[in-house]
Amino acid sequence: MARDNHHHDPHGGGAGNGNGAPARFDTKIAVLLREDLASWQRLNVTAFLVSGLGRERPEVIGEPYADAEGTPYLPMFRQPVLVFEGTEETLTAARSRALTRALPLAVFTSDLFATGNDHDNRAAVRAVPGNQLDLVGLALHGPRNAVDRVLKGAHMHP
Repeated sequence: MARDNHHHDPHGGGAGNGNGAPARFDTKIAVLLREDLASWQRLNVTAFLVSGLGRERPEVIGEPYADAEGTPYLPMFRQPVLVFEGTEETLTAARSRALTRALPLAVFTSDLFATGNDHDNRAAVRAVPGNQLDLVGLALHGPRNAVDRVLKGAHMHP
């Protein structure tokens, strides 16, 4: 079972309930990476995967930031993004479970490491039947318990 109750809140309590305690969200944003990726690949895949969630689910995006001088900064997710890892089989099963639950899903396949633009990325995914995709990562958002079920067999990224 995926665990996240004691994971560090990267927002430093900023996503909390106003009294310094971290908020407990009814939904979860999760990234699942294949365990054999190099460090640079993990970072690259994670960045690409989460980029689509805000467009598909705008409610996951908070308000814009500003510093004490009033310099504006882009808004970010209003809740933590939890990163997990698993085997190739774990990713394949998670994809299937996410689709069964109709959760919004982003995928990154090994073919995308050889492409250099969005058009070629989409063509590389489109060229392969879904159950044959060589998944190296996926991202999803949904109710906490549904996401936990999708991630069965995965563990928190070290």
